[in-house]
Amino acid sequence: MGEYKRLSRTLLHKGQITEYYTDRMLLPNGNEADWDFIGHHGAAAFVGENEDGNIVMVRQYRNALERYTLEIPAGGINPGEDFETAAIRELQEETGYQVLESKKLIDIYTTVAFCNERIPIFCGKVTNQKKQHLDEDEFVEIVEVPLDVLIEKIQKFEIQDAKTVSALLAYKQFKSVES
Repeated sequence: MGEYKRLSRTLLHKGQITEYYTDRMLLPNGNEADWDFIGHHGAAAFVGENEDGNIVMVRQYRNALERYTLEIPAGGINPGEDFETAAIRELQEETGYQVLESKKLIDIYTTVAFCNERIPIFCGKVTNQKKQHLDEDEFVEIVEVPLDVLIEKIQKFEIQDAKTVSALLAYKQFKSVES
């Protein structure tokens, strides 16, 4: 295979969490093409298992899909914050749960064809549900669900969010190796 080379990158729009670019690319055959690129500052997520053995999930409205989704808690990285700290903070803010232990589960890129969004996903035991600390534009319902039920929801296409599907399947594998 030949080499690719980016000749230029033009910013088209800067949003709150992403930047939209057109990249002018030199292709291996010598031709040039314009490719879309979305720059993302990264996010982190957490699979939290509570004292009852249920997974702490959040139900929230997603504008891109025009519907509610059931997801693991996740969110963007704050300046100066590492991924694990961000994952724990997002879990605490969105659910009020506190993390007892944290382990790296998997690392995913959500849409490799045109976006560099990376989401390291952590997992662990959680406890002591307290008050949520949501942003003014966040409306999140906490839902606690057994892992097997969540796997069934994936198989029935009721959970389709890439980070959540990846995380839950990886966590199921992690749990089977752990026991």
